[in-house]
Amino acid sequence: MLKRHSMIAKALTAIALLAASQSHAGATLDNVQKTGVLRGVLLESYPPFSFLNGKNQLDGFDVDVAKAVAKKLGVKLKLETPAWEAIAAGRWGSRWDICICSMTPNKERAAVLDFPVFYYNSPAVLVVNASDKKVGSLKDLEGKKIGIEQGSSYESYLQKKLVLEAPNAVQPTYPFGKLIIAPYSNEELAYQDLALGAGKRVDAVISNLVTAHERISKGGKFRIVGQPLYQEPNWVAVGKGDAKWNARIKQVIGELKKDGTLSAISKKWIGSDITN
Repeated sequence: MLKRHSMIAKALTAIALLAASQSHAGATLDNVQKTGVLRGVLLESYPPFSFLNGKNQLDGFDVDVAKAVAKKLGVKLKLETPAWEAIAAGRWGSRWDICICSMTPNKERAAVLDFPVFYYNSPAVLVVNASDKKVGSLKDLEGKKIGIEQGSSYESYLQKKLVLEAPNAVQPTYPFGKLIIAPYSNEELAYQDLALGAGKRVDAVISNLVTAHERISKGGKFRIVGQPLYQEPNWVAVGKGDAKWNARIKQVIGELKKDGTLSAISKKWIGSDITN
């Protein structure tokens, strides 16, 4: 009898889960079409991908890609810029529909978010103050403070637990000993502290190659150390479990790649095509 009850309970659970998944299927796309608004989320200070321009408006590579996606869907775009931790934590509920925000899929994020499509690739690099001539690699920073954005893949990397979930991704190696992780609410603050000089507040920052070049080109007194630490495949992120929405976003990004829109946006902001 107990076995029979157990089988019935399992069957009822399976039916409930199926009903829940069916009720959620396509809910995001239906809501976007009904309201005429795509609710996107990204970072406020991650140039040249997203930042506030001279008119105090969000601008950059990710912003333009989000605008292109909204245009393809025939809806308006509404962007918000919460803390990265809130974005990467998933379980967005009814807050946001999409994150075109330079997110690298890892094991933890894949448990709470879906990643329907890749849209650009860029390496992670080590950045130090330009006056610091001694550092040649992470090995030289044993026991030193490394600034990173809290909740970023860089934090997982320094914890030696980053597992990239992207197809065919080359998993990072960890050729360094014990480092002190200095988490920041945003990358801009980490760079500001690094600009004070080596050892003042942090000894280095781990960043995206493109954003590092952007800050250096704008007069930042920094230098990139050695070879990239690992490749960052960046994917569009959405709430978990909506297959219809996943398929539509994959289709839209595919169309933007095919018609040259993504390439043009990349060349505008990066100077080369990083979307292949």
